[in-house]
Amino acid sequence: MMNAIAGGGTLLTFPALIGLGIPPLIANATSTIGLVPASVTSMWGYRNELRGARQWAFGFALPSLAGGLVGALLLVRTPAVTFSWLVPWLVLGATALFIAQAPLTAWLRQKTAPSQGLSAGVPARERPPSAPLVAFQFLIAIYGGYFGAGVGILMLAGFGFMGLTNIHRMNGFKNWGGLCMNAVAAAVFAMAGLVNWPVSLAIATGAFGGGYLGSRVAQQVGQRVVRIAIATIGISSGVWLMATR
Repeated sequence: MMNAIAGGGTLLTFPALIGLGIPPLIANATSTIGLVPASVTSMWGYRNELRGARQWAFGFALPSLAGGLVGALLLVRTPAVTFSWLVPWLVLGATALFIAQAPLTAWLRQKTAPSQGLSAGVPARERPPSAPLVAFQFLIAIYGGYFGAGVGILMLAGFGFMGLTNIHRMNGFKNWGGLCMNAVAAAVFAMAGLVNWPVSLAIATGAFGGGYLGSRVAQQVGQRVVRIAIATIGISSGVWLMATR
């Protein structure tokens, strides 16, 4: 449910697997594969928000797949200990960026001509993703393939600064990007033999239903409520990771 609404499911599963005595690399790979069903079912829950956005979705998938592959290969080849110390700060920083997104975007709209693509009146489905967003998504996907905690918050912040204003459509795009990067990362982890399959299947059982339920619940409440929930999840996740590292 957390992944469907704002991302952050890894912030629950990864510490839980570490607490069970599973080595960090195995825990990370196992969690990634176990949460893939949440991306699939949450995408189905947001399908109405993404209708007519095929051009945008294809353009957004390419950096997500490429970055997810790079991040997964980095994880396979390097120890995750050093990076795990950076995760709380990255999550808290992304949350702060998301909280500041609304007033900063309003200021940018006053200073930028509508022709530059920041006009709130231009639906995202009528234009392909911009080059800055593609580049930003590639960098986010590297992080997502490597660890991924808080990657949804980073994507939502990027969408906001690129001019998207509908939080439910942003969530749909976020889940699509997460599905792309997690799918390719899961394939790399499986081929590298880093997955504890019984534990991963147990996570997948809950993720399958939670992804769809979370996407439906998020669309039944106002955008302000969802934004507050996203900020709360981000701050709580960052503090939790810092306290348990």
